Amino acid sequence: MPKSTGLGLAGPQAQSLDSVFAVWAVIRAEANDLATREPILRQLLAEQVTDTAGSHEILARVLAARLSVAQVETGDLFDLILSTLDDDIMRKVEADLAAVRERDPACTTFLHALLNLKGFHALQTHRIAHVLWNAGRPEIATWLANLASLVFGPDIHPAAQIGAAIMLDHGSGIVIGETAVIEDEVSILQNVTLGGTGKETGDRHPKIRHGVMIGAGAKILGNIEIGAFSKIAAGSVVLKPVPEHCTVAGVPAAVVRIHRVDEIPADTMDQNI
Repeated sequence: MPKSTGLGLAGPQAQSLDSVFAVWAVIRAEANDLATREPILRQLLAEQVTDTAGSHEILARVLAARLSVAQVETGDLFDLILSTLDDDIMRKVEADLAAVRERDPACTTFLHALLNLKGFHALQTHRIAHVLWNAGRPEIATWLANLASLVFGPDIHPAAQIGAAIMLDHGSGIVIGETAVIEDEVSILQNVTLGGTGKETGDRHPKIRHGVMIGAGAKILGNIEIGAFSKIAAGSVVLKPVPEHCTVAGVPAAVVRIHRVDEIPADTMDQNI
């Protein structure tokens, strides 16, 4: 099994992304460069990136600005978000930025991911909502999760457990249920559902293990495990557990290929069956 790093990265990706530890310095440099090239964005970049005190404030200002369509003060949103940010969350944020930068060919800078990608924004808002949920504040956590869904598209229950180095590609139409678990280094494309099978209660949503890629439009239903380093082909409906190191496809999904043990579908992003 590929060796994982403290950022949730594994194998060649971890080696190629050593600069992730300086990601916020890179983002500031990218913002300064962009402000020179596009003066219309200079004030926005100053308020959200270049004139801030540090990485926690950058993330809080970016998310507060995106979520400020709600009838609450942007400053109040900023304070709420900033109050939840700790070193563990920021480690995951940095790993998420690295994952998007590495896996998405349309993402050419960390700054682009930070400012423009709604899948990234939705994921980071979930991280804040999850902290609030675990702190015994379910009402504000649910309100924030619903707001994120309205603004960004993904519908993620604040209780869902999500690891590091995650990419929600495009973000549109993604649904992640209350008892879902997503481990590190997972890639999820648009219109994916991690849902239940009906009105059952308790632990009822999928468990997605390390390194999995879930193709566009796939539906994974029930308290089932998707084994590490496996691939769910686009449009598949998965109703049974999936072994490690394989590709499943179809309705209902069945195993169509066994992978090499060093293959990480979430990193390669190969959509072929």
